[in-house]
Amino acid sequence: MPTQPTLTTDRLTLTPHTPNDFLDSYAMWSDSEVIRYIGGKPFTREEVWARLLRYAGHWAMLGYGYWVVREKQSGRFVGEVGLADYHREIEPSLLGTPEIGWALNPALHGRGYATEAVRAALGWADAQWPDKETVCLIAPENLPSLSVARKCGYRERLRTPYKGSPTIVLRRAPNTG
Repeated sequence: MPTQPTLTTDRLTLTPHTPNDFLDSYAMWSDSEVIRYIGGKPFTREEVWARLLRYAGHWAMLGYGYWVVREKQSGRFVGEVGLADYHREIEPSLLGTPEIGWALNPALHGRGYATEAVRAALGWADAQWPDKETVCLIAPENLPSLSVARKCGYRERLRTPYKGSPTIVLRRAPNTG
């Protein structure tokens, strides 16, 4: 099983998930502000537990996945960021292209943490796959996430429906964040 690295930035640490992260993750994923653009329905305890197991499975099977993001000084839970292959049923297919995603505790929005954490994850990805594009999917009305994506080098490639909702697919060439 690949070893998941710990990443650090000036203000944040990105570490592997453990069972001890469950309550923080559950609190975030059950917050209506967090899921507003991600299905709109708060996640149950069962769904969040499955999510944490999926994160671990990505690392075990693919050698990449998600990190827990915490403030470096306080240890406060900030959110989660990482790369995944969800085998989404979307056209055109994204199969084989790592997809970055992020979600943050709403109390910590507006501090630049999302951009900082995404850049750290992309720095790791660029070192692993120097010639590989990554993608992200964002709801058109999610202006804060679109801003983070653009700051990190993502550019809109197309708009397409995903699970019946309009979705923007953004792509990033390697080493451009």
